[in-house]
Amino acid sequence: MQKDKEEIVALSLLSGGLDSQLAVAVLKDQGVRVHAIVFDSPFFLGLPHAKAAAESLNVPLQVVDFTAEIVELLSSAPHGYGSCMNPCIDCHARMLTTAGFILRERGFHFVSTGEVLDQRPMSQTHCSLAVVAAESGIPDLVLRPLSALLLPETEPERRGWVDRQRLLGLSGRGRKAQLQLAESFGLKDFPSPAGGCLLTEPNFCVRLKDLKEHEGLNGRRTAELLRIGRHFRIADRVKLVVGRNENDNAALEGMAELYDLVLRIEGFPGPTGLLPFTADEEQIRMGARICARYGDCPRGEEVTVRVRSSRGVKRVSVVPADSEFAEALRV
Repeated sequence: MQKDKEEIVALSLLSGGLDSQLAVAVLKDQGVRVHAIVFDSPFFLGLPHAKAAAESLNVPLQVVDFTAEIVELLSSAPHGYGSCMNPCIDCHARMLTTAGFILRERGFHFVSTGEVLDQRPMSQTHCSLAVVAAESGIPDLVLRPLSALLLPETEPERRGWVDRQRLLGLSGRGRKAQLQLAESFGLKDFPSPAGGCLLTEPNFCVRLKDLKEHEGLNGRRTAELLRIGRHFRIADRVKLVVGRNENDNAALEGMAELYDLVLRIEGFPGPTGLLPFTADEEQIRMGARICARYGDCPRGEEVTVRVRSSRGVKRVSVVPADSEFAEALRV
């Protein structure tokens, strides 16, 4: 006997972007109960948007740390990478695999996503969507409400959990149809369509490649640091991070580990610098010179830079580095 619609519960991937919000709205419009899930990592920027969207849509939201999975895929992605270091097909397949585990554990009926056919050249073609679903472990329970009419029928449609005729047939990169739907559903708060994944950003990937070649990806913190400040390669396993503004400075202070070296100019406004505890005296002086370069202190004159760690505080006197010296080391 078919379940009443009120008993059908979908697990929807909610990045917070317009498409993922629309997918939830389309299901709710059919009387399907929706629980949302967002995948978080230092490489993704969508968590605040997903939280805001879940509140606006009045759906519960589960946050899943996806950092370990992304780090693994950055070492080896069976389906390759996009224009930068984005393993989109494998990433989406892993997300749906994780969603499948949650589906089985909590008794959800199917998984939905906001993917739109041919909106992304790598991960949202007919072939890619089929591969992602096949590798998820729940291929017939993956519903894409925004493009369902252009895709093979899924079990939720066959079993009447959703009405296929009330799903959509969107495709391509245009946004006109989505914006019209957003207006009809009363959706007003959504980010721009680009910029959700830092692995598609060339400048970020330069830093990421540098990290892989020297220190290696060894945890969430090292990846989070890539998003902060200016980066300077001092030596093979010694990198300086210098804050650009007060937010960066506060973040670096908060992320400093027990023996890390925190650098601040004394007597003048300036940035916070962060060095690993492995830095030797020469490398500390180089880091101090670069920090002073970005402070409001006189050029060509010695300034004092305080170097603090859990082992104590010391001070070094340095002349601020010139632009050429700093830029030659910048990542």
